[in-house]
Amino acid sequence: MSEVPQSILTERRGPILIVTFNRPEVRNAVDHAASKAMQAAMDLLDRDNELFVGIITGAGGNFCAGADLKEQAAKDSQPPQLARGGFGVIRRPPRKPLIAAVEGYAVGGGFETCAACDLIVAARDAKFGLPEVRHNVLATGGALFRLPRQMPYHLAMELALTGTFKEAPYFERFGFVNRLAEPGKALEEALKLADSMLMNGPLALAASKEVIFQCLEQEEDWTKQMPFAQRVLNSEDRLEGLKAFAEKRSPVWKGR
Repeated sequence: MSEVPQSILTERRGPILIVTFNRPEVRNAVDHAASKAMQAAMDLLDRDNELFVGIITGAGGNFCAGADLKEQAAKDSQPPQLARGGFGVIRRPPRKPLIAAVEGYAVGGGFETCAACDLIVAARDAKFGLPEVRHNVLATGGALFRLPRQMPYHLAMELALTGTFKEAPYFERFGFVNRLAEPGKALEEALKLADSMLMNGPLALAASKEVIFQCLEQEEDWTKQMPFAQRVLNSEDRLEGLKAFAEKRSPVWKGR
């Protein structure tokens, strides 16, 4: 019997922890097991005094295609909420600086994972987007209130309401992406960025990150979105959207 591959990989490179989404067969779509493993990796980054910076990346040429909608469609109820929120990182990222190294697709929850990171390095041909509206699912992983703070309001609104994907240079132009890399070189460039940070004091790095995070992040944002989200999440159309995705067909919306 073959061993099941780990859905999240961790690698230490000195004071840097590299965390890799490792479900390339589904473009690194995240199921509950992967979320739990990511949370464990973020806990390790916070807990270990010899780790100063984290990098999240993806295996197989993609960052993350979001939540595993086939898993959601097959279940009647949502899995229990994790302490760090969706994907084990989105609601409460680590106290230490976290860099997203993006190749290929970073969409849905993958995009929201990037928004939860402190810096983003992306390959020039990487694609970002929020396709949730296409499936009558709401982006409840923070993007709807974080993106308008991280890029111009109207452009964030366009992403949320159209579900279209845009490539990394578009996001670099508006300050969402810090650095562009050649395809296949995002992790390499992210490591260079991490090394430039590691010339500084690790306690000051963590404190600076946390001050900025705490000043911008409002805990009530997470609860304020839920009355709006619940109507969508409990709707017939949500189930139809997920089934249509799993069956590779166009959804038939009823508006209820």
